[in-house]
Amino acid sequence: MNAAKALALPAAMLVLAEIGGRAAAPSDSIAPPSQIAVAFVQALADGSLVAATRDTLLSAFGGLAIGASLGLALGILLGSVSALDRLLELALELMRPIPSVAVIPVALVALGFGYRLEIVIVAYACFWPLMILSRAAVGGVEPRLIEVARALRLSPVQRTVKIVAPAALPRIFVAFRLAAGISLIVAVTVEIAVNPQGLGYEVMAAGQALRPELMLAYLAWIGVVGFALNALLVLAQTRLFGQAARTEAPR
Repeated sequence: MNAAKALALPAAMLVLAEIGGRAAAPSDSIAPPSQIAVAFVQALADGSLVAATRDTLLSAFGGLAIGASLGLALGILLGSVSALDRLLELALELMRPIPSVAVIPVALVALGFGYRLEIVIVAYACFWPLMILSRAAVGGVEPRLIEVARALRLSPVQRTVKIVAPAALPRIFVAFRLAAGISLIVAVTVEIAVNPQGLGYEVMAAGQALRPELMLAYLAWIGVVGFALNALLVLAQTRLFGQAARTEAPR
């Protein structure tokens, strides 16, 4: 019964979209869901959907791995060493507002088209949420835990590995979830803007070819990929952290 109620609104919207799409046909910008489904199956059958998804995810995950690793390392360092945090605060705050799309011209001149361009821009975009939120998470670790570490005479590295990182890990994972979503958004944006590969490029190519059903099929698939990625991360977070995941993570 609950499942039927949950599916009632999407089903009604699909019916209305089908009626509206057929009433507006022919159109260069919209298409009924039935035509979108046919275009999706065709793109899946000829391999173009799989190839585009592979290109986008390779760039997104590559940039996420690099940006998240660098952001996490610097965030933990800044959260642990207040003097270094104060020293770098101005430089980081000046760089942070620069949008990732503004880096595209510079990266394009330096790297040209291809995976490297996309990975670098995605890494830049993913760096900031990991750095900022991990710095805040480390800085918010219970002071008594730090006092215990000092009483045990742990080195800074041991203190970070054994005390700080485990205590801050639930919040850091929230930052990783945020960065994962950003990685897909930025990868598709770069492909739409300049990079001739991946799902974003296929959306643009279908639009320029006046094939709204194919364009909307790719857009719907991007939504499915993003939803699946977030669902997997939510599941992993719940399995890893239990109750802490429910209290720390916004949905």
